[in-house]
Amino acid sequence: MTEIAPGGVIETDSGGRFVAVLSGLVADTEAVARAVTAAQVAEVRLLARAGQLAEREAAAQRGSVREHDMVLRSIAAELGGVLRVTDRTVQQRIGEARELVESYPATLDAWEAERITRGHVRVIVDAGGLVPAERRAEFEAEAIRLCEGDTPNRVRAAVEILAERTAERSFTERHRTASACRRVRVIPGADGMSDLVATVPTVIAHGILDRLTQQAMVIADSRHHEGDGVGDGDTRTMAQIRADVLSDMLLTGSPTVDPSAVGERPGALGAIRAQVQVIVPALTLLDADDGPADLVGRTPVDADTARALAANAPTLTRILTDPVDGTVIAVDRYRTAQSQRRFLRARDQHCRFPGCRRAAIRCEIDHTVDHAQGGPTALWNLAHLCQRHHSMKQFTSWRVRQHPGGILEWTSPTGRVYREDAPVPLVAFTVDPPPHPPAESVPPF
Repeated sequence: MTEIAPGGVIETDSGGRFVAVLSGLVADTEAVARAVTAAQVAEVRLLARAGQLAEREAAAQRGSVREHDMVLRSIAAELGGVLRVTDRTVQQRIGEARELVESYPATLDAWEAERITRGHVRVIVDAGGLVPAERRAEFEAEAIRLCEGDTPNRVRAAVEILAERTAERSFTERHRTASACRRVRVIPGADGMSDLVATVPTVIAHGILDRLTQQAMVIADSRHHEGDGVGDGDTRTMAQIRADVLSDMLLTGSPTVDPSAVGERPGALGAIRAQVQVIVPALTLLDADDGPADLVGRTPVDADTARALAANAPTLTRILTDPVDGTVIAVDRYRTAQSQRRFLRARDQHCRFPGCRRAAIRCEIDHTVDHAQGGPTALWNLAHLCQRHHSMKQFTSWRVRQHPGGILEWTSPTGRVYREDAPVPLVAFTVDPPPHPPAESVPPF
C-alpha cells in the first residue's frame, strides 16, 4: 500500500526495504554502466585497428584506391559476420572509430576514464568538424572540461559555440550562405498525411513553435470554460492543436479557433507573440565581433540576427557576471515586480533538476524551502523547475537544498547527492589587464 505522508512524500509499508532494494539497483546499474563503457571503448579501438590494417595492407600491395577499398570491404564483411550487422554498417563504424582514435585522442581517453560519456563524445566530434587540425587539441581540452560538468544535451550549444570561435570561417559568414537555401517542401507520407518541412533561420523556427505552443495552450485552457462553444468535445492533444493552428494561420491568415475573439477583431490568439531568449555577447552588439550568440543553451545564432533582435527589443537587460567564473550575480532592475523573475531567468536559463534543459521561460519558479513551510520569496530560495520536476520534488522523496550562488544540491531517495551548479553564461565580461606591466617606481621629476 502506498500513502502520501505529510509534506507530500510517497511512502510504502515496506519502509526501508524499498530504499535498500533501490540502492542495490542503482549500484548494479552503475557497475553495468562501467562495464558497458569499457566494452564500447575497446570496440572503438579494435575497429580503428581494423581500418589501419586495411590501409597498411593496401599500401603494401601498392594498389589503387579501389583496391584499398576492396581490402576495407573484405575486413568489414568479416567483422560484420561476428557483429551480425551489414558490412556497410561496419565500414561506417570503422571510419568513425578511426576519426575518434586519430583526431580526438584526448576525448577517447576521457571517455575511457569515465570522465565523460558516449553522448559527450558524439557532441565533441560532431562540433569538432569545424575546427582546424592545428587547433583541435585546444578545442578538445576545453570541450572535455565543459562536458565533465553536465549532460550531453545541456553542453551541446556551448561546445558548438566553442567550435564556432575556432572555425576558419565565422558562423555569421556560413549562416549567410546557408540562409540562401531556405525553402518549404512537402514530403508525402502514408494514409493521406504529409510532412510540411520549412528550412528557415533557427530563431524564426523556435519563434514559430513557441507561438504555436502559446496559442495551443489558450485553446486547451478554453475547454475548462463553460459555454465558450469551443472546448465541448475537443479531445485533441497539444501536438494536434499546434498542427491545426499552423494550418489555420497559413490558409486563413489567423487561427479560426479563437475563444476570446469578438466579432471580426483578433482575440487572444492573434495577440500572442513568440518569446525567444537569446544570450548576446556585448561585442557582437557593437559590431566588433561576428561570434555567435546563444539561443537559451540550444544552438548558436548568427551575429546579424542577434543584433537585429537586440535592436527591436523593448528593453535591454544588463546581466552582471563574476569576472572569474562567469556566474550571474546581478541584473539591472527597472520594474520591481519583474526583477526577481528577470534575475532568475538569467541565472538559471533552464530547469534546475539534474540533466533537464527545458528553457526557463517554460518552467515554474519554485520555492526551494516551500512557502507554506515559511520559505521566503527571496532569490536565494527560488529556482526554475519544469512542471515534471516541480511535481517530483513535491510528491516524491527527492530533496533539494540551495547554496549561495544558486547551487542546488539534490538528494535522491537512496541518499545519493547530485550537485547542480547554476549554468555559466557563455559570455563573461572581464577587465583586460594593461598591455604592458607598469614600470618600476620612478620619481616624476
